Amino acid sequence: MAVEIQSKKGIVSKAPYELYMLFVDMRNFVNFLPEEKKQGVTADYDSIHAEVQGFNIGVKVVERVPYSRIVFQDDGAPFTFEVAMFFNPAPADPFKTEFQIILEAELNFMMKTILGGKLKDALDKMVDSLVAMSEGRMPEGFDPSMMPKA
Repeated sequence: MAVEIQSKKGIVSKAPYELYMLFVDMRNFVNFLPEEKKQGVTADYDSIHAEVQGFNIGVKVVERVPYSRIVFQDDGAPFTFEVAMFFNPAPADPFKTEFQIILEAELNFMMKTILGGKLKDALDKMVDSLVAMSEGRMPEGFDPSMMPKA
């Protein structure tokens, strides 16, 4: 069953091109992992793969529209999904970004019932965290010790 889950929209205090550049290269995601979590994670410009509980799970970029949209797709996950991130100039300030994430997944009824609300909450939390960090605030529940050492 195809399910679409849309995050809330958030205004990020970065221009669309700045925010887009953070997500365009999958190797950037590895830099945000704590050292102890990097083992078994491989990435190149287009994809990232990790071994989780003996399974190789991956995500790959399938579409890039410079400074406005990036679409990711499963590449060896337990279910089929696609995630689109949208980077639009904020209505009141072109140097800020209206950011949103949309997830489309093939979930059976039971998985939709169990995960539907949790996925929406996770997407909203990602948007809230990005907004908070762009404003110089630590997101709720953020542990600074997880940041990579310079």
